[in-house]
Amino acid sequence: MNIHLQILFLLLNLSIFTTSNENEKVMSIYDFEIQSLEGEIINFADFKGKNILIVNTASECGYTPQYADLQELHEIFGDKVTVLGFPANNFGGQEPGSDQQIAKFCEKNYGVTFPMFSKMEVVGKNQHPLFKFLKEQTGKEPTWNFCKYLVSEEGSEISFYPSSVNPGEIAEKL
Repeated sequence: MNIHLQILFLLLNLSIFTTSNENEKVMSIYDFEIQSLEGEIINFADFKGKNILIVNTASECGYTPQYADLQELHEIFGDKVTVLGFPANNFGGQEPGSDQQIAKFCEKNYGVTFPMFSKMEVVGKNQHPLFKFLKEQTGKEPTWNFCKYLVSEEGSEISFYPSSVNPGEIAEKL
């Protein structure tokens, strides 16, 4: 009976170690699947072959007018870059709305048609795995709303841009 308990204990320990790394299996940007503001799961593999501009956004920030610049970038350079918005309430409580309120705000005020994702944590102990991945790849994480990550067409290079960098400046690099 004692040997049975030891085997059971060993198996339980092994199962703990194998499941604890399950969320850490992401190897590239294309492995992510994230829920949009509309509730649809978006597979990042769909963005292969194009640059990706990832932006943490907020509706009540001094940088919020950058939505217009991001939309313009989406419209003019949509064949070269996919703009992705990630609402977050991490900085100054400047994104208090629900997903539905955020979607309505973006459409009404800035005509946003680029993909927007469900509100998430972009820093801190509950940091979303995408932003954890971006931090690991660049050594940088958002310090305020509207920080940007530009991912190369191959997904192999990721550059970080602070909030103060306007999307138009990034367009020059495409």
